[in-house]
Amino acid sequence: MTTVLDFHNVTVRRGTKNIIDDVTWQVNDNERWVILGHNGAGKTTLMQLASTRMHPTSGTVDILGERLGRVDVFELRPRVGLASAALAERIPSDERVLDVVLTAAYGITGRWREEYDDFDRDRARDLMRAFGVEHLEERHYGTLSEGERKRTLIARALMADPEVLLLDEPAAGLDLGGREELVAALSELAGFEAAPVLVLVTHHVEEIPPGFTHLLLLKDGGVHAAGPISEVLTDENLSSAFGVPLAVTNTQGRYQAIASERLNRFVGGHAR
Repeated sequence: MTTVLDFHNVTVRRGTKNIIDDVTWQVNDNERWVILGHNGAGKTTLMQLASTRMHPTSGTVDILGERLGRVDVFELRPRVGLASAALAERIPSDERVLDVVLTAAYGITGRWREEYDDFDRDRARDLMRAFGVEHLEERHYGTLSEGERKRTLIARALMADPEVLLLDEPAAGLDLGGREELVAALSELAGFEAAPVLVLVTHHVEEIPPGFTHLLLLKDGGVHAAGPISEVLTDENLSSAFGVPLAVTNTQGRYQAIASERLNRFVGGHAR
């Protein structure tokens, strides 16, 4: 088993506050992880570290066998795919959708003077087809719906054939239909044997795609629980992490969490 991400006693400090506090976490080959936690729990900071966009204040971060601080991050970054809101903001609104995906081959946003061959264009179109945006290739990125943008960004993140794919809140801002389309696409990707290691950040258990195997539950910048989803995603763990009594259900591989007091009001199909 190969370790893809290895965080050991990692702390990120800003001023007097620890945004990430003594986090130890390992992600191995063929695993599909979800990172879950309340606002401010440290989820996005963890993704900044994993994508080489940030270094820890203390502790060590090893990515694909390379240690942050001892490796040229510009050589490492093409091996790590990233889809995030911060990246989306850097993409020119007048960029063709096909070019949004293509430019990931050079690790840039916005066409300039680089050249692409037929292999690059065919791969970009194959990825766009896989995420249902192939018919949008001549559209400008700024004209897409939120759901279309999210799926375009995931296709882009896969363009360089990364060994690990980081998805930072990909369902944020989507309506119900857009969320379900995205969850279905990510579930299909998770089941593909040749897919990269996946790490998905979310606030909501309803956004966890079937096929994801492990869960990192964060609370106040630290690891609250980590391991196989079936063992970690419990009423007790979730209630403690979010500070609200919660009940977790699983129906056909999809999770739901609601306040347990509300659940207790309904007995035999009617409210008390």
